[in-house]
Amino acid sequence: MKYRYCFFDLDGTVIDSAPGVTHSVQYALQKMGITPPPSSELLGFIGPPLVWSFSHFFGMSHEESLAAVDAYREYYRAGGMLECTVYPGIPALLDTLRAAGIQCVLATCKPHVFANAILAHFDLIDRFVLVSGPEIDGTRNEKQEVIRYAMEQLEITDPKEILMIGDRDNDVLGAKANGVGTYGALWGFGDEEELMQAGALACFADAASLGEAILRAE
Repeated sequence: MKYRYCFFDLDGTVIDSAPGVTHSVQYALQKMGITPPPSSELLGFIGPPLVWSFSHFFGMSHEESLAAVDAYREYYRAGGMLECTVYPGIPALLDTLRAAGIQCVLATCKPHVFANAILAHFDLIDRFVLVSGPEIDGTRNEKQEVIRYAMEQLEITDPKEILMIGDRDNDVLGAKANGVGTYGALWGFGDEEELMQAGALACFADAASLGEAILRAE
């Protein structure tokens, strides 16, 4: 078996977080005095760091973006974080990988305090040996940083033992920065063109076919 570790993104890979994320963004924009667009126009917020997204999509300064993130988290903490669902086949995929001796790790740009609460809510927390994500203060805010932190915590020295699984180009690029290859999850918020252009090794339409490919890899 080629891989000893599978690092999973959270939003768009393990969970469909669109309702909670977009509702939180709309709440934050209202507090910042901006009329929020429909949820369908805010899906780009899913995946990248929030500070970057508020700046990139709405032209906010760094200070304004930090204030928007604080407002976002008001709604998110109050219940927005649980406005999500687990993608079909994900629990079975995690169980299959664990049975094969592969350790599953969560590597997310969502603060780990929120990620842990979501995984616990959906009875997924015990399927991961480690949850790596930013601190609330923004420490480890980039995907490459949370991947590197997970490698350090697990004392992984050979990145070829790891496979990243994610749905956006920032997953692929963050993994690549650490010498790690990525399989793309097409059930999330990116598409095959985005993932392959970023350098994904392959893309899969569902969790079952992804799992088969991981176990076949040599």
